[in-house]
Formats: sequence, C-alpha cells, structure tokens
Amino acid sequence: MEPTFSPALHKQRHQFVIDFVKRNKPQKVVDLGCSECSLLKQLKFHCEMELLVGVDINGAKVKKKMRGLAPMSTDYLQPRNDQLLVEMYQGSVTQRDSRLRGFDLATSIELIEHLTLANVEHFSEVVFGYMTPAAVIISTPNSEFNPLFPRLAGFRHSDHKFEWTRAEFKSWALKVCVDHGYEVEFTGVGRPPPGQQERFGFCSQIGVFHRLGGREVCNVFCDDALSYTLLYSKNYPSLHDNNILRRVLVTEVLYWAEQLRRKWVEEETGQRDDGDTPGPAEGGGEECHRASEQHLEMEEKQTAAACGAAMKNLVEHQDVEDGELFWTDGQQESGRLSRCVSVPLSVLWSRCPKVGALSGSLGNLRRLLMDHPDVKLSQDGSAVLLNYQEQEEDRDDLEDSGFAEARRCSHSVEPEEDWDADHAALLSGDK
Repeated sequence: MEPTFSPALHKQRHQFVIDFVKRNKPQKVVDLGCSECSLLKQLKFHCEMELLVGVDINGAKVKKKMRGLAPMSTDYLQPRNDQLLVEMYQGSVTQRDSRLRGFDLATSIELIEHLTLANVEHFSEVVFGYMTPAAVIISTPNSEFNPLFPRLAGFRHSDHKFEWTRAEFKSWALKVCVDHGYEVEFTGVGRPPPGQQERFGFCSQIGVFHRLGGREVCNVFCDDALSYTLLYSKNYPSLHDNNILRRVLVTEVLYWAEQLRRKWVEEETGQRDDGDTPGPAEGGGEECHRASEQHLEMEEKQTAAACGAAMKNLVEHQDVEDGELFWTDGQQESGRLSRCVSVPLSVLWSRCPKVGALSGSLGNLRRLLMDHPDVKLSQDGSAVLLNYQEQEEDRDDLEDSGFAEARRCSHSVEPEEDWDADHAALLSGDK
C-alpha cells in the first residue's frame, strides 16, 4: 500500500518554511527555483517582510503566475506599516547576481535534484560562498523512501538528475558547512508508516543551514554581477508613503472625531444617535490585518469609552488648558447659520492610540491635517470641526468611500491547487 500524506507533501514543505519565518522573522527572503510562486504568495502576508524575491530558470512559468503576487484591493485600504518590495527574476542558481547577496533567508525547495552533479558544485559556491544568506533551507527527495512507492520505477520525476540517500545528503551538507562557514540541522517532512521512521526516514529530507557569525554579511566578492533578468517588481502600499499615511490618518481622525461628536450630542440632548459610522481603515501589514472582527469591535469600544470619559470629565470641569474641549458656535456657511462641534486635536492624539501612533506628535498631526479637503479645522488649527447634527449626505459620502468595507476586509492566503490529485503529481516532489 502506497503512503499518503495529509496535508499534501508540497504543503508540508511550504509550511515548514512558513513556520521558520514565523520563528525567525527574516526581512529579506529569496526563493530559489520559485516555479509557480506558490510559496511566495504565502510569505508575502508576513508583515516583517521588506524584500521578497523569486528566481527560476523558467521565465515563462514565472510570468504566468507572478501577477498573483500583486497587491490586492485590501492592501491599499489596509496598508502595511513597513515597506515590502516583491521582485521576480529569470536566471540560473549556478550564476552569480549581486542583487541576491546578503539575504536573511534563502530557500531551495525540491530544486537541487534537478541539477547535474557538476552544477551542484556551482550551486554550492553561488548560494553559500557568494550570496551568503544568514540561513538556507534546502529540501530534496530522500531516495531511501522510494521503496514505499511500489509502482515507482526510477526517480520520482523525469527531470531529476539524482536522488540522494540520507547519508549522501548529509555528506554534501557537511562539506558545504566546512567550505563556507555554516552549521546544519537535518530534518524533513512526509513521515513513513508508523514504526518505519528509522528505516526509511522522511519522504523529503531537509537541511537548515545557519551561517556562523550571524547576520554579518561577508564581503569577499565586490563585483557587480547582474546575470538575472528582472521580470517583475512591485512596491506594496505602506505607511512609509506620505500620501498613504495621510489618507489613513485622516480616516482615523474623522472616525474618532465623529464618535466623540455623537457621544457629546447624546450627553447634551439625552437622545441616542444610532446612525452607522464606518470603522477606520486598518494599516500595518498582514499580522495587523488578521485581528478578528470581535477584537476590533472591542478595541473600538474601549477607545471610544476612554475618549468619552475624558470628554465628559473636561466639559464638567470647564478645563480650557487646550481650548474648550467641545463647543457649539454659529458658523456662517453659504448664507446660513450652522452649529459646529469642536474636537481638539490634543484629545484625539492622546486618547486615540492609532491617531497618536500614525502622527507621532501633536505638531505632526496638525501639519498632516492642514489643508486636507476632507478635514475642517478651527481657525487656530487646534481642533476638528464637525456639524452639530450629522448631515445625511456626509454619512452617504463615508459609506461610499470604501472605508466601511476596509474594516471588514482581511487578507486570506490564496489556496493552492491540489498537487496530489494524482499519484504522478505526488511522486514528482516538485513545487
């Protein structure tokens, strides 16, 4: 009886890399032999990533799938805190390219067995001697596992040039460590039937290499080799972009100012305003996006309560150190008299954590809001002015802006196709 794997074997290999990323939080990752980009599509959701690169010799295959690495609509509505650059290259792992030097992590998943033994030597020199990543994860078929596939004749894939035993893989890996200053741990994915682990080992054997000396980049080579062809380059929207930062900040300010306006109107009139207000757009990358709806609602309630308590306390005590906290006044607009509620920036900055984090200081908050078409400030620029009674058209504008949808959106990893749909795909071991 042939072994089956749950989850599928290719998913176990990818999950091994993802678990490593979660533990070690590398900022620069390159996937060598990225094929259809399925691993990269999962790695892009980790907010610690700043540079994500894929390399494959088959440029046509990369071009078919690389668009799946483009930002989604939620990436613009919920921008990351930190920058992320995604790049895809066509090139051979046996050639040097200076753009791939000094990464935190390089992965080579079921790639090395597709090289000739002569090219394996070039691969070792390029990856460990030239690129010098801080960590390397290499997976390759374990030929000792093959007898468990009774219908298998030869290698698991027609393009494989060899398949190593555990001893052969270990011998190669230890030589790499001696030659290039690394240490290695051996493990794998795809377990054999119970009681057969020692005899057969893992279906895919894995070596995890760590460069001795940590993250310091070796500078033995100072050339500017550019052997690869750039196929795709995309910067993800992030709060490092001032325009995006300002948009997110304005959304947060208007949201919390409206919450306080409603709270104050309720206190003054004794009537509850039950109109729906869209939540603020979230910023800060995948881990920030993945907070549950229940957690977001609780956080908003806690912040609104804190702001409301501060408002009520200062109004009752007539604290005017930063100007009147809330007031109504006559404002002449288009020949008619309107009443406004003033929400001091100092309250928004100090009591609403997201506003404070985005702006950094009260002065920056005032500067970023100044002259913004969606924000009406007091004459001295110290407070946001809102209509005493919310206008229906204002509410419609907020609903149409897309920010209500942004609050409800969260990233989801694109499901991979089932590569174990047939036995041949299972045995291939390719990504």
